[in-house]
Amino acid sequence: MTDSLVEETRPADGYDQPSLDGARPPLDLLVWDAPNIDMTLSNVIGARPTAASRPRFDAIAAWFVDGASEPQTEVEAAVFANVPPQHATSLQRWVEALRSFGYAVFARPKLQQDDDIDQSMLDHISVRAHSHQLRRLVVFSGDGRNFAEPLEDLARSGTEVVVVAFSEVAGYAISSELLRFIDIEDVPGAFAAPLDRVRLDALPVDGAWLKPTKSLRDAASAFTARRG
Repeated sequence: MTDSLVEETRPADGYDQPSLDGARPPLDLLVWDAPNIDMTLSNVIGARPTAASRPRFDAIAAWFVDGASEPQTEVEAAVFANVPPQHATSLQRWVEALRSFGYAVFARPKLQQDDDIDQSMLDHISVRAHSHQLRRLVVFSGDGRNFAEPLEDLARSGTEVVVVAFSEVAGYAISSELLRFIDIEDVPGAFAAPLDRVRLDALPVDGAWLKPTKSLRDAASAFTARRG
């Protein structure tokens, strides 16, 4: 086979196709839904994430590789991101950092409010399920509307499917009998410091005091103002 033919048959994601003898190599695949994880992180901490409160992709890569189904299994990780044109320059360093940690990045311009990358993620998973023996799939997303059914179908076919997200917003995975759920904060080293959040699934045996997020007077004043 000539070099030119190899280039012509290379898939759009840049990864090599399986061998021509029909063998499907085993694969552990990680896919990261950047818009969903960013949005849900903001929701659970009640603030815009800072550098200190964002996930550490190097630690997550180490955890993922360490948990490979077999020591020789091929591992691949891809982050899917929407890029608003006005933020293209500021996101450039983030994308390059991801690539330096071993992640492929699928970046799509966000031109309309409802532009999303969920279907691109599902398409990539489908391609890998056909080109490889998909042993383990790790999906970082709390979006049950788009992912619950296809992920459960994969689990029924024999793939170990792990959903990693925040427990506050991942009910679809927590309640599923086919999917394994891990809270993202339980991934070792995923955050430099504990997040400021309330986890009702991880309360101490003796209980815990949960402080108000707004003063009683402010809440009362807001109610009075609404009533006119």
